[in-house]
This record gives sequence, C-alpha cells and structure tokens, in this order.
Amino acid sequence: MDTIANAITIERAKTSKIDQVDFNNLAFGKVLTDHMLVCDYKNGAWETPKVVPYQPITLDPSAKIFHYGQSVFEGMKAYKDSEENVWLFRPLDNHKRINISSKRLAIPEIPEDYFMEGLKALLKVDEQWIPTSEGSSLYIRPFIFATGTGFHASPADEYKMIIACAPSGSYFAGKVKVLIEETYSRSANGGVGFAKAGGNYAGQFYPTQLAVEKGYNQVIWTDDNTHEYIEEAGAMNIFIRINDTLITSPTSDRILDGITRKSIIEIAKDENIPVEVRKITVSEVVEASKNGSLKEMFGAGTAAVISPISGFGYRNEEYDLPELENSYAALLKKRITDIQYNKVEDKFGWRYKL
Repeated sequence: MDTIANAITIERAKTSKIDQVDFNNLAFGKVLTDHMLVCDYKNGAWETPKVVPYQPITLDPSAKIFHYGQSVFEGMKAYKDSEENVWLFRPLDNHKRINISSKRLAIPEIPEDYFMEGLKALLKVDEQWIPTSEGSSLYIRPFIFATGTGFHASPADEYKMIIACAPSGSYFAGKVKVLIEETYSRSANGGVGFAKAGGNYAGQFYPTQLAVEKGYNQVIWTDDNTHEYIEEAGAMNIFIRINDTLITSPTSDRILDGITRKSIIEIAKDENIPVEVRKITVSEVVEASKNGSLKEMFGAGTAAVISPISGFGYRNEEYDLPELENSYAALLKKRITDIQYNKVEDKFGWRYKL
C-alpha cells in the first residue's frame, strides 16, 4: 500500500473556494470541495491515482457512458469528532461494493489500495472542508464510468474513477409519506438492482414523480413479479416494525446490500431488539396497520442514516403510523451517529481513522 500512497501526485488548487461557503447552511451535495481524485483505466490496467483541482471533465461524444450506461457509484461520509480527528465509517465495505457493482456492469475492478490510499490523499488535502457543526459531515462520492469510445455495443476499453466531496449539513428530511408502487418496478431478478448503477436511479425518477404529483414524498418498491412483497423505500433500504419486531427484506438480485442496513441489523441485535430478515407482504403491513400492531416504518441509507415514514398510501387508502415517544428509528440513528462521530466506543470495529 505504501507504494501507491507514495506514488499519488497532488496538484493543489491555486485558490480555495472555502471562504465563500456558509457552513451553517449547507444543502446536501450542492457545494463541492477544492479537489477531486482521478484515476484512469487504460491499456488493461488502472493508472496511479492523482489529486487535482475540482474541474469539469472533457469526454468524446462517442464515450460509451453516454450510449450504454456503464456507470457505478458509492456514497460515504467523513466525520470530525470534538478533537478534530477525521473518521470514515466502514469504508472497506464501500470499496467492496463498488467492485461488486463494477463487475456486474463489466467495468474493471479497482484495487483496494488505489481506492483507499487515493481517498485518504484527497481527504488530507481537503480536510478543512469537513464540517464540525452537529450532524454535519463531508459527503464522499466515488464513481466509475466508461470513457472508451465507439458506437459498438460492447464494454469500453477505458474508464475513469473520480472521487468528489461535498460538505453537507444535517440531513433533516422530516417524516415522509410514501406510496406503495404496483405498476413500475425498480429492478428484476437477474438484473442490476443490487448494484449501485446510475441507471437504477434514473429508472426510479418517473414513478417517483407520479407519486409526488399525488401528494407523496417517495415510493415503496415492491417485487417485479407480483407486487406483493415490500422491497425498498425510494433509494433506501426499508425497515418495518410490527409490535416489537424489526423486519427487513433479504438482499437479492433486486435489493441493494446497504451498509447502513447491515449496521442497523447488528445494532438492533445488540439492543436485544428482535430482528427478522425475511420477505414481508404488502397485505401483512396493511393488516398490521389496521389492527394497530404496525409501529414504525423507516428508510435506511448513507445520506439520512434513517428516514422515518409517517404514513403510506395503497390502493386509494391512506394508512398513518403512530407517533412514538421511544422509537426504534431514533434509538438506532443515535447509536450509529454516535459511532460515526467518535462519541462512544465502537465495539463493532466500523470506524476508520484517517
């Protein structure tokens, strides 16, 4: 690893934008830092990563990303604790997952040391951009896409990985109202639903727009075959609490293996909360709502960590969830964020010090 770490070149920006940023009013993913990491794949191998000033990229119009959609990404965060130490949360899982996504889209896998040492070099250069206010963090977006050219429908021969960062404030989305989807599907068996492929999200936008027009914030995705089983919440994994049991769908070809999802399952077990990883039907959730046993539903992902759901719509009926004093959502979010910000002992070994 030292070999790559020592080989990474750093070209610093001539001037910094940091003085123009209001760190007390940061929208999510809108303000970008001064630098980015770039790493190119050419002649059958990944070249040495380099840190350069944040800048536009130039691509040939026949670059295959535009025509065949070879593109994958990750979402992660860097945090500062009260002592100004910088921490990442389960970054090796992000590296592993971007390679799982890449493999599915015939993109060459990025070596761990290229990813991790490149990320560390970038964060050291832009460390001042990591916010220190409560709930804030530096959102990190690694992505890989096809730069090789030609209209032939085949994998590209050249690719580019970029890691760009955006300081972001506390992600308070409020409680969301969701519509259970029965027409459109997010993914299918044998497809790419488990990968963080750009096209997965593009395909979600239209059904989500239709739900927004009906007064909902987001869509609950169901299985592609029968639309009987609950799978994901928008771009997040979903958890459902019936009585005292927390239920989430098993990962599959269709469902993303979320890092926040995995963390919630482990923390819930540590809190002696009964957890079931199993298929759950829409009818079970509707019945639980009707008989009062449905206590909570929430989405889980990197950006919001946990996003509580206040109610859902299904077949022209509205179902509200109760307001709870001591919700699982609040407990689990605090447990995760306390680990992320180095406020408590990390018994799981998830924190990664820069």
